[in-house]
Amino acid sequence: MRRSRNRVRTVTAYRDGDRTIIAIPARFTRAQEREWVQRMVTRLERQERRRRPSDLQLAERAAGLSTRYLAGRARPASVTWSSNQGRRWGSCTPLDGTIRISDRLQGMPGWVLDYVLLHELVHLLHAGHGPDFWAELDAYPRTDRARGFLEGVAYGHERARTGQPPTLGGDVDDESDDDPTEEDDDAGLDGTGLDGTGLDEVDEVVADRPER
Repeated sequence: MRRSRNRVRTVTAYRDGDRTIIAIPARFTRAQEREWVQRMVTRLERQERRRRPSDLQLAERAAGLSTRYLAGRARPASVTWSSNQGRRWGSCTPLDGTIRISDRLQGMPGWVLDYVLLHELVHLLHAGHGPDFWAELDAYPRTDRARGFLEGVAYGHERARTGQPPTLGGDVDDESDDDPTEEDDDAGLDGTGLDGTGLDEVDEVVADRPER
């Protein structure tokens, strides 16, 4: 819990590693603090559940993307989260139709996850990264933006780990090739002060990083 004299009308919650940080106005009473902690933790957990779908939801999302962008031609046998993708964001084994998505994508924007899912779905139709492969992905309007996003994430992680720029970013790749839904953005949420406190409106902000 962090109290700030400069904070007047906002309450912010975000994750900092294993900790949950909630920043509130310094003038809040203990009763207000307890109320807003419960409210913001609930909202943060709800947001994270939306942004971290289960394997079943992931498979349903992939099916929807196949229908929308690939005319339903890509039909994976399974689509699951994976914690052992190494530097890859996803992988596909065309032989058995299995797709695995790195759990590092959990919490990233939905349009980034959709790009990785589509990338692996297209590998069910085209094993390599030739012109036909990229022509299929051209149907997704955020391909270039998502690739840039992932390259930036990989660059930042490698720089933080080694202090040096990476030579390669995290790959979205299939196992047999050696070649390298609406957005769920953070948003301000209007709330109201507690009854009998004399507060005006309090704006709630749920975020997964500190305010700058």
